[in-house]
Amino acid sequence: MAASLFMPSPPSSSTSSSSSLSWSSSLSRFSKEVGFSNESRSGIYAPNGIKCDIYDPSKYVNGKPVIPVLNERTLPNFLESTLVENTGSRTNNKIKLFSGTANPALSQEIAWYMGLELGKINIKRFADGEIYVQLQESVRGCDVFLLQPTCPPVNENLMELEVMIDACRRASAKNITAVTPYFGYARADRKTQGRESIAAKLVANLITEAGANRLLACDIHSGQSLGYFDIAVDHVYCERVILDYLASKKICYDDLVVVSPDVGGVARARAFAKKLSDAPLAIVDKRRHGHNVAEVMNLIGDVRGKVAVMVDDMIDTAGTIAKGAELLHQEGAREVYACCTHAVFSPPAIERLSSGLFQEVIVTNTIPVLEKNYFPQLTVLSVANLLGETIWRVHGHCSVSSIFQ
Repeated sequence: MAASLFMPSPPSSSTSSSSSLSWSSSLSRFSKEVGFSNESRSGIYAPNGIKCDIYDPSKYVNGKPVIPVLNERTLPNFLESTLVENTGSRTNNKIKLFSGTANPALSQEIAWYMGLELGKINIKRFADGEIYVQLQESVRGCDVFLLQPTCPPVNENLMELEVMIDACRRASAKNITAVTPYFGYARADRKTQGRESIAAKLVANLITEAGANRLLACDIHSGQSLGYFDIAVDHVYCERVILDYLASKKICYDDLVVVSPDVGGVARARAFAKKLSDAPLAIVDKRRHGHNVAEVMNLIGDVRGKVAVMVDDMIDTAGTIAKGAELLHQEGAREVYACCTHAVFSPPAIERLSSGLFQEVIVTNTIPVLEKNYFPQLTVLSVANLLGETIWRVHGHCSVSSIFQ
């Protein structure tokens, strides 16, 4: 059973004025309690972050992760600060959300944030494995958003997305946006040796030819993959969610160092470090001898006596990040945190991550984390409000990039 998030709703229009006032007062007190001002502070300052309620880890037993709960349905602070244009009505009946079977919990959270109901859709598999999709409500002339990450099983979920797009196209949808919080095959973005395929380009072609007009994806493995699409692509950066959570940890700036687990992730780690009060940067140099096999060779930078925050876009088998953590401990790091957007968690990732190398493993719910993969150090953060706001802006023809500025 996948983890779920409880999100309280504001009072309805039929609620008494005193109840509304009470709710507003509670929300005001809440904002003061969890907000981060621009004034200097002893902990990390993550500007313009999405606020989450942070639960006491002692309340969780049996290895279940700490799952921060979304705020009431209001714009997160940094989204409010960037609303510089008129976003128009947010009750437009010409927008439709449909969820695939890959991550229904996240889809429901997005719909809740947006104040919409998920569209009715029938998805089933025949005895031979073929996928059947039927929309059970009209989408003619509508702006349709299909919520379906291409996470494991990648090929099943990718094909399901293709069939959903085709169903919408044949039902005369005005615009079709594929919302893929996790974009599979993104690592196959170049040829490293002769006679290799570039599967990322192939998948981009499949989504385009199926009939999608736009793609919305979170933290794609490499920026060059965006150029493989002949349609518009909105790239959502989830680092703000993780930065805000780290700020709640109140780690002293002088004790902090951001670590890239490989040379290829230096740009990502540098951008992350800059947002953490321009923290120092260290780099793990490794040599890869095969797919999903990594060997650490050297460390560039000083981590002795520091709290090391390792940053990557995904954790697959956890070989790279676990070997990097071993090296950091050998070099004198006091604590090691692992942060990533996509928790792929292919075996033996759970064994490596729960072996005691990490103080905490922080991921988001772009990929559903199965209950069997819970372990005490795991924290799952929700990106539902970030994706929901992005969808509203795409629908309203407003700036998306201003969210992250």
